[in-house]
Amino acid sequence: MTPSARRWLSSAYSPKSSGGRLGFNVKVLIEMGEECASQGLREIAVAHREMLAADVLIASDGPRVGAERPTIFLGSRGSKTFHLRCHARDGAHHSGNWGGLLKNPGIRLAHAIASLTDANGRIRVPEWRPAKIPANVRTLLDAVHLEHGPDAPAIDPGWGEPGIEGSHQVLGFSSFDVIAFQCGTPEAPVNAVPGSAVATCHMLYVVGVEDDRVLPALRAHLDAEGFEDIEIEAMKRGFFDATRTDPDNPWVATARDSVKATTGKAPAILPNMGGSLPNEVFAGVLGIPTVWIPHSHPSCSQHAPNEHMLESVAEEGIAIMAGLFWDIGARKLS
Repeated sequence: MTPSARRWLSSAYSPKSSGGRLGFNVKVLIEMGEECASQGLREIAVAHREMLAADVLIASDGPRVGAERPTIFLGSRGSKTFHLRCHARDGAHHSGNWGGLLKNPGIRLAHAIASLTDANGRIRVPEWRPAKIPANVRTLLDAVHLEHGPDAPAIDPGWGEPGIEGSHQVLGFSSFDVIAFQCGTPEAPVNAVPGSAVATCHMLYVVGVEDDRVLPALRAHLDAEGFEDIEIEAMKRGFFDATRTDPDNPWVATARDSVKATTGKAPAILPNMGGSLPNEVFAGVLGIPTVWIPHSHPSCSQHAPNEHMLESVAEEGIAIMAGLFWDIGARKLS
């Protein structure tokens, strides 16, 4: 933390300076189930809408764009995880007797998945693609450089939506991935035509894609491509809607100006994070603007062994949040 930030934080904590008042009301909601789809959170928000009503949600999750640059994000991409199955028959049958006569579910499923994108990952289901990236969102993304650590994989040029790269691709557009595929018995393969195959797929999407159209559009696409035999099974968890506070919302400017005053750095402002959160509960059910300020960094080994945070980022994060609360209180008291 810079000396100026230390002095500023010290004054912010002074009871004499604040007159003994915070300057605003605070409602604290502690929710521990985000990694398993925050089950029950929406129901709580619906049941206690009046009690949870607020002017803004201020929260923290995820990494900054870089260890040295404070970051604000305004929502999250939506998330749908589902299985695709091709069940041709019970059991496997010797390929010497049945090969060429029996439909191979692995081949059918592979072709069905291949119909969802082109060979370079460009999504072919129109309803999965936003019509455009709004101008004020594009302006934010133009100023964002994603920092990658020394152990990060090399980015594959030309993958995804043509003409969209870097932050515009991972924060401003949709992505589709196959995260598992099983056909037969991989650990002990035999010369037989398998009876079934299954793939687990994951889609992330932005505001502009209708949440309730994602899976129906998939069904319509598969049927139109001749894959009526491919079943879609929605997973019981891994569903969040896409959200994004308008970048022109006054709360965004309040957070931006406060972070800059505390740290001396202009924060990166992301229209949404690349992953997903239950932000829909606050932005949708409660109808309030959301401002997220992360205090991790891109190389933190998130969801992996040795997940960690940096002391420098944690220290600066304390100053940022104290400064933001101070600035909001000062505005309310004035």
